[in-house]
Amino acid sequence: MPGRPARALKRLAEPGVQRCINRACGAAYSLRERIYLCPKCGETLEIDCRLARPKNPDFLRRSWAAGAKSKLPRDASGVWRYHALLPFGEDAPLVTLFEGNTPVFQAPRSAEYCGLSDLRLKHQGYNPTGSFKDTGMAAAMTQALISGASTAICASTGNTAASLAAYAARAGLKAAILLPHGQVSSSKLAQSLDYGALVLEIDGNFDACMRLVQELGDDPSIYVANSINPFRIEGQKTVAFELMEQCLWQVPHHVVVPGGNMGNSTALGKGFQELLDLGLIKRLPKLSVIQAEGAAPVAHLFEKLSPKQRADFENLPEKLEPVENPQTLATAIKIGAPVSWKKALRAVLRSGGKVIAVSEREIADAKAMIGRDSIGCEPASATTVAGIKKLVASGHIGRRDDVVAVLTGHALKDPDYMIRYHEGTLTAAHGAKDPATPKPMVGAFANAPQRVAATKAAILANLERRA
Repeated sequence: MPGRPARALKRLAEPGVQRCINRACGAAYSLRERIYLCPKCGETLEIDCRLARPKNPDFLRRSWAAGAKSKLPRDASGVWRYHALLPFGEDAPLVTLFEGNTPVFQAPRSAEYCGLSDLRLKHQGYNPTGSFKDTGMAAAMTQALISGASTAICASTGNTAASLAAYAARAGLKAAILLPHGQVSSSKLAQSLDYGALVLEIDGNFDACMRLVQELGDDPSIYVANSINPFRIEGQKTVAFELMEQCLWQVPHHVVVPGGNMGNSTALGKGFQELLDLGLIKRLPKLSVIQAEGAAPVAHLFEKLSPKQRADFENLPEKLEPVENPQTLATAIKIGAPVSWKKALRAVLRSGGKVIAVSEREIADAKAMIGRDSIGCEPASATTVAGIKKLVASGHIGRRDDVVAVLTGHALKDPDYMIRYHEGTLTAAHGAKDPATPKPMVGAFANAPQRVAATKAAILANLERRA
């Protein structure tokens, strides 16, 4: 078929290896080995494929654009359209729910709020299960089938759980999910239950769930689908490819993402780097990661780095001091010991970006402002706009810079948060003078419902006051 990218470009990604990111180790393992950490040194792994630089980059761009118009499952997917750059053979049992193809919105009110002349928001909440996790899960469940696993498992604060449950069901696999009891939005929990997953609630936080999942990963029947899995990152890196297509291959000055377990920033960094290596872009965008103040181990580490250390992305710090009891209402990033921190930090430093933290009030107000732009997102996504506002104020982002913020989850992932913000009952323990009895936040853009008499005059009077 003319313009079919998978066949025309199949040689761009040759069979690769899973490689330890520790340069002193550098061990390589077959793609068929079901491992998540380097057996020699315990460091995380990444997929290393030899990408042949195309003689004609414009042909590659045109092929992807043609694929986007196709009705075939491989090409209609925002992940599998880029199959030529992914570590899967032509006969791989591709799993898809037509993920990707998410919109980029202009956000004029949010831009003004941040002090920018313009701001665009890439909304990953428009994926099938409402979050960015779907792009990575399509690749992870495909590899799970290749590996012969019967059960896929993950630790989650909600979004990974919903995504795994849906994609495992699509792949015909059993799904098991470990959640921290009482710390997951009911909307996300409902998704996991509805897709048929076995949901196991653990007394402890996400990090405790993650430790258990890593132990369970030794069982040959179980496939771990958290972002510690390098195949998850391969699926998620396609967001960088899609974004550059949407930007007409004009690289933004800055791309800003939320930071939780750090798989998203790792994936975007890898995707942009591959585009640079292939000659499809001429520079990297500055990649910045925003964490919540109560769950900001990487931001704390970044703040302590000297200018010399920030310039040396090849020699990363050996250890990250975890946050033992992370606290934030942005539950999707309520993670104190992110497993992908080193790969994410490398991507940030390589690009000249930053990792910073924002307060609960800054997140809440930024979320309300995104809502005023008629876009909406879950709380964790709003860290991006809150962070951009701070980065503009500090001078890291210029007022006329081209900035894209990635929103990771749909607004309806946590509707209770929105209602409590607008009604003035939203409280957060982190940052409160008395964490045991925090006071409600007074949102700058609160929009509480009004109780009115059932008369025309009362309604007109309220409309006049709003004007």
